[in-house]
Amino acid sequence: MPTIKSAALPILLAALLVLTTSSVPAPKPIKSASPQLTAKQMYSLVEQQTGAELTFKEKVALKLFNKKINKSLDKAVLPGGDKSHTAAILLALFVGGLGIHRFYLGYTWQGVVQLLTLGGFGIWALIDLIRIITGDLQPKNGSYASKG
Repeated sequence: MPTIKSAALPILLAALLVLTTSSVPAPKPIKSASPQLTAKQMYSLVEQQTGAELTFKEKVALKLFNKKINKSLDKAVLPGGDKSHTAAILLALFVGGLGIHRFYLGYTWQGVVQLLTLGGFGIWALIDLIRIITGDLQPKNGSYASKG
C-alpha cells in the first residue's frame, strides 16, 4: 500500500476542504448516481487553493485519493424514501409469515430466516406488523417515502 508523504498531506487536506465547502462551484455532473470529481478537476481545485502547480508525486497521490473517494461514493447507500409505509403494512399483514415485508424493507437475511421459520411461527411476523404500524421498523437504508 503506498504511503502518503507529509508534503502531500496538506494538498490532500486542501482537496478534502474544497470538496466539503459550499463556496466552490459544483462540478458538472458525471454519468453516475453520486457526484464525482475527475482527476483533472481535482488537480485544478487544489492548484487554485494552494496557488502552486502540483508535482508529479502530488498528482499521483491526488489521483489515488480521488479513486478512493469515488469508490467510497459509489458504495455509499443513498437515503431511503422509495419504500412505502402502506405497502410494508400490507405485506406484513398478508404475507408476513413468509417474511416478504423484510425483503421489501431491505433486511434480506432476516427475510430468509422468517421464510424458513414461517415468520417465527407467526409470532415474529405479528411483532413486525406492530413495529411497522408504529413506525419502529424502518427501511434498512433510511426512512419511508414522504407523502406529497
